Amino acid sequence: MRDIVQDVEKWLTQNETVGVATVVKTWGSAPRGIGAKMAFTSNGQISGSVSGGCVEGAVVEAGFEVLESAQPQLLEFGVADDLAWDVGLACGGSIEVFVERIKPAEQLLIHNLSRSNQPFAVATVISGTSPWLGNKIIVEEHGEAAGDTNSVLAGPIISTAQSVLSGGKSQRQRLAVPDEAEESIELFVEVINPAPTLVMIGGVHIAIVLAAIAKELGYLTIVIDPRKAFASQERFANVDTLIQAWPDEAFEEVKLTSFTAVAILTHDPKIDDPALLQCLSSPVFYIGALGSRSTHDARSKRLVDRGVSDRQLARIHAPIGLDIGASSPEEIAISIMAEIVAARHIPLLKMLSATFELN
Repeated sequence: MRDIVQDVEKWLTQNETVGVATVVKTWGSAPRGIGAKMAFTSNGQISGSVSGGCVEGAVVEAGFEVLESAQPQLLEFGVADDLAWDVGLACGGSIEVFVERIKPAEQLLIHNLSRSNQPFAVATVISGTSPWLGNKIIVEEHGEAAGDTNSVLAGPIISTAQSVLSGGKSQRQRLAVPDEAEESIELFVEVINPAPTLVMIGGVHIAIVLAAIAKELGYLTIVIDPRKAFASQERFANVDTLIQAWPDEAFEEVKLTSFTAVAILTHDPKIDDPALLQCLSSPVFYIGALGSRSTHDARSKRLVDRGVSDRQLARIHAPIGLDIGASSPEEIAISIMAEIVAARHIPLLKMLSATFELN
């Protein structure tokens, strides 16, 4: 969703008719996962991707029909191993793609919810009785719903969307429908989570590089440092938020959530320790601290003296970053970002260190 939103909004402001194709099912090889999107206009502008090769060509051709008729289509592509490369798959497999015309009012609501940085779900009827095909309901975390809420299917759709949203992962669901429906209904419930956030404590050189890498990966970036010479606009012109304050004060305006990673980089206990105390009592998915093993041992003792438990200490990745032999600020930033990505996608595997002996 986030990779196409700017283009979609630009086209809508230009009064273009815009369609979107969404991967709703994959089997075997598929370059893009469930939820991948490609947007397009009737004059041939394209943003995003659902696969590759002639699969996307076929999707766009169907998309032109959808833009003309406003009737959504569910497309299925099955490919044998010997033909896979030609259609953009690594080997044999299949994908299903739902193609629809965007309704500007729905897109505006989705855009506004995305900017609120709160999780929500978009439930779309992708197969079944034609009167309901393409019906869409947007459901927020606390149950508020908007869209096609007057349909007799609204109640079951909202209930299903809330269940999927609580699980945090987009899913295709068969829907229990009222007697009026002559055939079964299928939903695609897309969970749209907040953009991940990287908070960097310390405006050091590593943070300059790390912020740039994080931005490329779609993270919101925040730099906190009370030292004005380090936390300057000249050094961090492109970060989303720059806070010249001590961590205790800064965290009053920075919300630490399960979508937040924190990199502690100053190597100064006066700054690092208060930041760690705040983070260790929060639900952030990653905490990393710069420094050698001996530095971290001393840090751990100070934190224990402040009441930090062994279980809390185990949350800290120190020395920070995957052990790839990094030495320059640029290499260290890469190792940190790699560890953050691993923590986000493999939260229970201790950064693969046990398997690959990276320690």
